[in-house]
Amino acid sequence: MTTLLEPLRRIAAYAVCADQDGRVLLVRASERSGTPGSWSLPGGAVDHGEDPKHTVVRETAAETGISVAVSGLADVLADMRALPERGITLHTDRLLYTVSVRGGTLTDRVDRPTDLVRWVTLDEARGLPLRSFTARALGLPASSADVVPEEVPEFPSFYAVPGPDGLHRAQRFAAYAVVTDPEERVLLTRVSDGYPGAGCWHLPGGGTDYGEQPGAALIRELVEETGQTGRLVELLGVASHRDAASLGPEGYPIDWHGVRAFYRVVVDQPAPPTVADVGGSTCEARWFRREELGALPTDRLTEVTAEAVQAAQLL
Repeated sequence: MTTLLEPLRRIAAYAVCADQDGRVLLVRASERSGTPGSWSLPGGAVDHGEDPKHTVVRETAAETGISVAVSGLADVLADMRALPERGITLHTDRLLYTVSVRGGTLTDRVDRPTDLVRWVTLDEARGLPLRSFTARALGLPASSADVVPEEVPEFPSFYAVPGPDGLHRAQRFAAYAVVTDPEERVLLTRVSDGYPGAGCWHLPGGGTDYGEQPGAALIRELVEETGQTGRLVELLGVASHRDAASLGPEGYPIDWHGVRAFYRVVVDQPAPPTVADVGGSTCEARWFRREELGALPTDRLTEVTAEAVQAAQLL
């Protein structure tokens, strides 16, 4: 029964790497892994405080012997699988990066979670037992043998654990939106007192739930925080931020690591903003015209908001 398994959650980053002949780089899971014999993109778990771009470079080198450079963000997705032999259900937020080869020599590993690495054509990949996220990245039909839980287990939206230094640590994946309407107004939310960034204007969005895709989470958060119904337009990027001693409503310092996916969202029929989640981290929502947004002092915007709005060329 998968309902009796302990739920866990992690963030991971992977390399979509192709050579000049169009072959892709794949690794095979060994008997030490939870899915022995399956093939996937090289990559692995993001360490606490680590930028996912560094993760994908580090993990690709460790699993394949190849040094790569990150060239772009291909996709962000989530999946859930049950591992009964380990007594766990695992939700993984996966960041897929396109990379180019800098050098190195293809090297198989021994007695590790992956044991083979190969360059394969898409036709060859089609005949392999691919992990579902890898098949999606390559545009191939999913052939995964992953066991999917019968139902989504209960898991707290905020989860902090004691670190090796005794300070509590929290790693959280979230999705945020640069939201515009037909008049090119931008929708922002104001952070409630008692939360990091209190009083500053922030992007709509927040932490994704266990078993939830980031896009679906973002549309849900948009309704809860602002009362607006939007549609996803594009994935803008991913940012990683660590605050080594964040103070929030918990009342004690937390070594906080947030990994955030940013999207463009359009609200075709804007309405007066309303905050449904009263008492949460959002106390106000408001539409800003470009000149109003540009007139805001930089200290009135959260750091990630200023970066995302500039990336979307709205300032």
